[in-house]
Amino acid sequence: MQLCSILGAVTLLLPLWEVGCLQLSINSKPRAPKAPTGLGGALRRHKRSWVWNQFFVLEEYTGNDPLYVGKLHSDVDRGDGNVKYVLSGEGATSIFIIDENTGDIHATKRLDREEQAYYTLRAQAVDRETNRPVEPESEFIVKIQDINDNEPKFLDGPYTAAVPEMSPLGTSVVQVAATDADDPTYGNSARVVYSILHGQPYFSVEPKTGIIRTALPNMDRETRDQYVLVIQAKDMVGQMGGLSGTTSVTVTLTDVNDNPPRFSRKSYQYTVLESLPVASVVAKIEAIDADVGSNAEMDYRIIDGDGQGMFRISTDKDTQKGVLTLQKPVDFETRASYTLRIEATNRNIDPQFLSLGPFSDTATVQVTVEDVDEPPVFSTLVNKMVVSEAAKVGTIVGTVSAHDPDASNSTIRYSIDRNTDLERFFNIDATTGIISTAKSLDREVNAVHNITIFAMESQDPSQVGKGIAVITVIDINDNAPVFAIEYETFLCENAKPGQVIQTISAVDKDEPPSGHRFFFALTAEAAGNLNFTLRDNKDNTASILTKRGGFRRQDQFLYHLPILIVDSGSPSLSSTNTLSIRVCDCDPDGIAQSCSAEAYMLPAGLSTGALVAILACVLTLLGKGPSFWSCLS
Repeated sequence: MQLCSILGAVTLLLPLWEVGCLQLSINSKPRAPKAPTGLGGALRRHKRSWVWNQFFVLEEYTGNDPLYVGKLHSDVDRGDGNVKYVLSGEGATSIFIIDENTGDIHATKRLDREEQAYYTLRAQAVDRETNRPVEPESEFIVKIQDINDNEPKFLDGPYTAAVPEMSPLGTSVVQVAATDADDPTYGNSARVVYSILHGQPYFSVEPKTGIIRTALPNMDRETRDQYVLVIQAKDMVGQMGGLSGTTSVTVTLTDVNDNPPRFSRKSYQYTVLESLPVASVVAKIEAIDADVGSNAEMDYRIIDGDGQGMFRISTDKDTQKGVLTLQKPVDFETRASYTLRIEATNRNIDPQFLSLGPFSDTATVQVTVEDVDEPPVFSTLVNKMVVSEAAKVGTIVGTVSAHDPDASNSTIRYSIDRNTDLERFFNIDATTGIISTAKSLDREVNAVHNITIFAMESQDPSQVGKGIAVITVIDINDNAPVFAIEYETFLCENAKPGQVIQTISAVDKDEPPSGHRFFFALTAEAAGNLNFTLRDNKDNTASILTKRGGFRRQDQFLYHLPILIVDSGSPSLSSTNTLSIRVCDCDPDGIAQSCSAEAYMLPAGLSTGALVAILACVLTLLGKGPSFWSCLS
């Protein structure tokens, strides 16, 4: 409390409860005791001070006149008008006014505690003429007294929440909270209790905490998956006259795997054409699961039936349907129907719901095969045949056979696809399918003939089947051996007797390519020549050797040596191959330097007999002279 330097004592008047105010009296000096009053007599004070430093005024006053707050009074005031009361501080003159003569304080505006809970003011008594204080300035508070003028509000509403279906009774869902702007320290204006207006009997709310809980056990999402609750918060502890506010709470039941898959029927029937390609979809079978998401995922399998191996089933991950596909070709003439037993099983099973029963279901699927008009089918798709290259025209090579797979069993007519037999080496009997030669064959030209055979239904020519005949031509020994290459043989003039001047080998077009045995020899006409001889090396090669030395280009620069080559076939074949041997001038290492006949001149003393001999050899080479072999001697 602030002391007053002038006031002798402070007397407190009776509170004016009817207007919610206090009246404050100020004494200027000590006074003699008086008879008792309504307060039990005047209080005698030895120190001056404010006894009360607060006034109380109710908020939200709605009267037409200014609201009386309280009264200030000083003992210095003799009632002669010499004392003037002055008010300053928060809201002075704008909200609070004071009668300078009487000290009465009034509020001129409607006050709201929630906007401002109290005002700090200063009071002073001054001499009216001199305007000097007769009391020191003192501070006091006008406190706005709360009334219940604010309803509870859910600042975070509306709410959304989720709780798993099948939850036990009393499972916590969500907590709501309401706030009340009234004074929580005064009365029950801000004391809130919660209740549920809409959402029973499924949910309840705790009155004090606002926690919402399930009120029924085992609520089923598949029956109802969402609830909208209306929650009320009421102040005054829920008593009559309290204010209230509401909010909504949307509660969604989340799914748990409490439902097994179920087929809508116990048996299904589907039809497929026997021409359906392998891997084609036969049918899509659906088992319904009331759950959602991963709880509705399932696997399908074939557990029984005579169609196992012919069909397979898998799960479409987007639709959760069972996709039945063909694994092997079906044939109406072989089997007209198949029966399968299909099982659908939940992929993610919650152990706590196993007591509800198996999370699977079965159904029977019957697949009927429908007949289609199919083209003829060859008994063997690829027919392998052999024929000798010595076969005469008209020789039978083999027979192909096709049949109509349909019940009509139409007669078949055969033909050759000439795009695969352009030179028409073969013919086929249209009725019997017998293939025969139409031309002479040569294995060395074409060892394998790969021809396509058409089989056509006589009743429906558009139904054509295709087969293949692979005809291998068997070799006969009809090719004589020959030199492996065209040899160029050089003979040095200084060659010695018995020197190997060439090694030869042979080839044969007949089979086998590397299995022949060749024999080499000089022909009978050349066997007695004095210049060269032949040695068979017994390894399919032969060596040509000199019989003498002293070869001279000017005497003869070119020799022709006929060689006989015989193969090991049955019967064997032979050929005569001529080896040309050129005489050359060689260096000391045996390297030919010059082999041209033009390189020498005839000697000046060349005899007439030598010239005649040379001319005779030339004529012999031209076929107009004596025996060729006389030139080799």
